[in-house]
Amino acid sequence: MTVPAEQKFDTQLFINNEYVDSKSSERLSLVNPFDGTKIPAAVHVAGEAEIAAAVSAAKTAFKTGPWATYTGAQRAAPMLKFADLLEKNAAKLAELDTICMGGPVAPNAGFLIPAAAAVFRYYAGWADKIEGESFNADDGTYKIVRQEPLGVCAGIAPWNAPLLYVGWKVAPALAAGNTFIFKSSEKSPLSALALGHLVKEAGFPPGVINFVSGAGKTGSLLASDMTIAKISYTGSTAVGKIVQKTALDSNMKKVTLELGGKSPAIVFADADIENAVGSTADGFLFNAGQVCVAGSRLFVQKAIAPAFIEAVKSRFSFVSSQLGSDPREQTTGYGPLADEKQFNTVMNYIDIGKKTEKPIIGGGRKGDKGFFIEPTIFLNPDRESKIYKEEIFGPVLNIIEFETEDEVVDLANDTMTGLSASVYTSDLTRALRVAAKIESGNVSINAPHFPNHVVPFGGFKESGSGKELGKYGLAAYLQTKTVLIK
Repeated sequence: MTVPAEQKFDTQLFINNEYVDSKSSERLSLVNPFDGTKIPAAVHVAGEAEIAAAVSAAKTAFKTGPWATYTGAQRAAPMLKFADLLEKNAAKLAELDTICMGGPVAPNAGFLIPAAAAVFRYYAGWADKIEGESFNADDGTYKIVRQEPLGVCAGIAPWNAPLLYVGWKVAPALAAGNTFIFKSSEKSPLSALALGHLVKEAGFPPGVINFVSGAGKTGSLLASDMTIAKISYTGSTAVGKIVQKTALDSNMKKVTLELGGKSPAIVFADADIENAVGSTADGFLFNAGQVCVAGSRLFVQKAIAPAFIEAVKSRFSFVSSQLGSDPREQTTGYGPLADEKQFNTVMNYIDIGKKTEKPIIGGGRKGDKGFFIEPTIFLNPDRESKIYKEEIFGPVLNIIEFETEDEVVDLANDTMTGLSASVYTSDLTRALRVAAKIESGNVSINAPHFPNHVVPFGGFKESGSGKELGKYGLAAYLQTKTVLIK
C-alpha cells in the first residue's frame, strides 16, 4: 500500500505561528520504508535565515510577547489543550511517522503519542508550582533564591519516536516559561510539522513553539547560535559529542544529552520464565529494535540457558513470520527499519558478525521489498567483536550465558555506555542489589525499561548527561539566581 499521491502534507517550516517557505531550494526527500516508494512531500530545510527567524520569533515571545507576562496557570492552559489535541489527532499523526520510519501505526497512536500528551499534562501541573527559597536575615542580609527561565531553548530529536520527544523536550521548557525551537530528524519530519496547526488551536502565542526541519547542518546552526540558551539532543553518542562541543564553543549554552546504549538484560534462573522471555524478546523487538533502551545484550544464567534460548528463538521466529505487513494496518505489530541507510548499517553489522559467528536464527533480509530484516540472534559472541560492543540499533540480539551474580554484573558493566538495564528474578533482595551495582541511569525489574514521565531519565558514561522527565527535567530548563537584601 503506497502513499496516495493526492495526500497533502505540511512541508513548510512553522515559525512564529505561521507556515513559511525556506529561502533555500534544498528539500528533504522521503521514502516509505515499507515498500521503498517515494513520499510526495518535499520538506523545506531550515538554513541560516530560517533559524535566525525562528530565534528572533522565540526571543520576542520570551521578552515582550504575551507569553512573557503569563502566570504559571496561564502557561498551563494551552499546554493542557495541546495534550488533548495530540490525543484527538493521534491516528493521523501516527500515520505520518509510520510512512516516514516504518514503526507500526497501532503502538504509535495507542502508546507513544498518548505518552507525549501525558508529559504535557504532567508539566502543565508544574507550571504554577515553581518554587524559590528565602533565608533568615540573622546576619543582617535577607537572602532570596529565585528559579528563572533560561530564554530561547532548542531541541533536536531522533527519528524513531518523533512526537514522544516533543513532549520530553518542549513541555518542561514551556512550563518553566521558556520558548522553544524543535528540530525533527530529517528522516521523519512530517508529524512535527503537522503540529503547527495544533499549536495555534491550543492558543499558544506566536513564537512560543517553532518547528524546523533539516539534517546535521540545521542542527549545527541551533547548537552554535549565540542566543539560544539551552539545547537538548537525543541521538547517537558521536553526534552528541559534536553538539556538546559546538554548544560550548558558542555561548556555552546548557546541554542535555540522551544518547545511545548497549543495554543489558539479565535473567536469573529463578525468574518468571514466561514473563522474561516475552519481555526480552518482544520487548527488544519493539520498533524493530530501533530503541535506545533496547536490551540488546541478553545475559541468561546457565542453569536455564538451553530452554530459555529456545523460547526466545521461537518468539523471534514468530515475529519473523509476521514481517512484511503494511505498518499502517492496525493488526501489524512489527515493521521495517527506518530507511535504506539504517538497513545497510544493520546488515553490515550482521555480515561482520557472520565472519566469526553463525547466527542461531535470522541474519538476512526478509522479503524482496522494503527494509525488513529477520530478527537475528548471535549466541556467546566474542566480547571484543563490534556486534557485542557497539549499538546496532536494529533487530540483532546478543545472548550470553553466565553462572554467578558477580560475573554478570561485571559483564553488564563492561561497556562505555549506561543508558538502561533490566533484571529478571523472583528474589527482590537480589534485584535491588544488582540494580544498585549496575552502572546505568535506569534499571527496571522484571520488565523492559521504558521511561516514566514522573521520574528522571538519562544515562551514565557515554550515554549522555543531564536528565529529562520528572522534576529533574523541569530543573534543566531553569536557572538559579540569588538576591541579597541589606
